Amino acid sequence: MRAASGAPVMTASSSTDIEELTAFAHELADASGAAILPMFRADMSVENKAAKGSFDPVTAADRAGEQALRELISGRYPDHSIRGEEFPPHEGASPFTWVLDPIDGTKAFIGGLPVWATLIGLLKDGVPFIGLMDQPFVKERFIGTPEDAHGEGPLGRTALRVRDVGSLDQALLGTSHPANCGSGLKRRRFDELETRVQHSRYGGDAYFYCLLAAGHMDVVVDPGMDDYDIVALIPIIERAGGVVTTWDGGSPVSGGDILAAATPALHSATLEILAG
Repeated sequence: MRAASGAPVMTASSSTDIEELTAFAHELADASGAAILPMFRADMSVENKAAKGSFDPVTAADRAGEQALRELISGRYPDHSIRGEEFPPHEGASPFTWVLDPIDGTKAFIGGLPVWATLIGLLKDGVPFIGLMDQPFVKERFIGTPEDAHGEGPLGRTALRVRDVGSLDQALLGTSHPANCGSGLKRRRFDELETRVQHSRYGGDAYFYCLLAAGHMDVVVDPGMDDYDIVALIPIIERAGGVVTTWDGGSPVSGGDILAAATPALHSATLEILAG
């Protein structure tokens, strides 16, 4: 059986192959990049999805990227479920669910900064199975599978491995922005964490989590993340040896306040501050 595009339609039994699904994740990233890149640093309108007084932008590029992803998944794996940021969920009968964020970091995208990313996650029975982060402008890609975690880019293919840092005073901390913590208890806890680390950087969005997996950052925290913000990153971090949970030590699969750390010792020290 073949889809309208001519590609074979995979059955639920054949879709369990890691190599096949990993190759398909790369196909998805190629397709989303082709849809999004022509609109990067181009003149386009920006809509605000948030309530008055806040800013949650969406562009035609966000929607085009997710539409390209959904069309490929539906054509190749029609029984797979799909969850994405821009369109309603599709419920399938398969144990597999694709969790998509076509442009993580839309604020960076509309500002012309190449730190946005396409996130493509695959759950199997609700458990993170494969995760891919793609930045097509700089041609860099990070992927985690049940077998390994690696990066691909201008410097070639490299295995991902977290840095062996055991104490906060030696750690580099990243966050999208402290303002996302608000002005109450979460912000006070973040401020306390920031005083304990060696150095901190802002504005990396999904990139920071991949740089942690690559051994360049050590702790990344962000409050209020959705599942499509984190599911793709979990296999990348965990296969590289890192730890990722919520701020209370729970599962990050459904999103929430997210903490990623390079080592169990760093995770424990950070959790002690964030959980109070």
